[in-house]
Amino acid sequence: MNRVQIISDKNQKSSKIKSVIQKKISQNKVKRSNIIIVIGGDGFMLQTLKKNRKSKKFFYGINSGSYGFLMNKFSSKNLINNLHKAKMITISPLEMVVKNNKNQTKKHIAINEVSILRQSRQAASLSINHGSKQVIKKLVSDGVLVSTPAGSTAYNLSVHGPILSLNSKKLSISPISPFRPRRWKGKIVSDRSKILIKNLNSKKRPISAVADNIEIRNAKNIVVKTNQKIKFNLLYDKNKSLQKKIKLEQLRRETS
Repeated sequence: MNRVQIISDKNQKSSKIKSVIQKKISQNKVKRSNIIIVIGGDGFMLQTLKKNRKSKKFFYGINSGSYGFLMNKFSSKNLINNLHKAKMITISPLEMVVKNNKNQTKKHIAINEVSILRQSRQAASLSINHGSKQVIKKLVSDGVLVSTPAGSTAYNLSVHGPILSLNSKKLSISPISPFRPRRWKGKIVSDRSKILIKNLNSKKRPISAVADNIEIRNAKNIVVKTNQKIKFNLLYDKNKSLQKKIKLEQLRRETS
């Protein structure tokens, strides 16, 4: 049986939690092997998942950041019991392939979203297709983002994009401060879609393409699709699953 691995962010709170967990793990047996316990915030979890993208292990996040949407709440008393009873969900990331103004191609994955952002004071001018269908011929805006269900309550929610259920098999395309057409609300498409975003005026209106937090500047064409070959196995406490967190956000939106 493989040992449980503990990875923590470098701040004081994370280190404190790590030392408590190490004592707990050494004193108790954990039934499920191949667990990586990730202590930090959502950003640290995203970073850890990407570093371990070829791993078949289970990731159990413990929040030591501010919001910690992808994480579990730390409970010293119930930790071992929570690990034994944790429910697994599997998610696949987006893959972003960017061609820049020098025709160089860069590829990165995004677990939450791919965001296309204006790079100067000039608004971005974009066309968006999915497959052979045109989503929008010309969008003048601060940008656009493509979100996974897991990421739909993050940046996507801040730009008034829809909250997607985890099992919806959908992606959300949401404009960021649309100027023309001003009332375009975006589109929900299948997670099997291949989304092509083109910069219609790359000389005058440069844009950046960002996969979660990795930025490629001076993007010309961006292809975004779900990489079904990569699977991340995330563990959540029995009554605090990611599905429940997303449903709670949906209810908050409806009542606010």
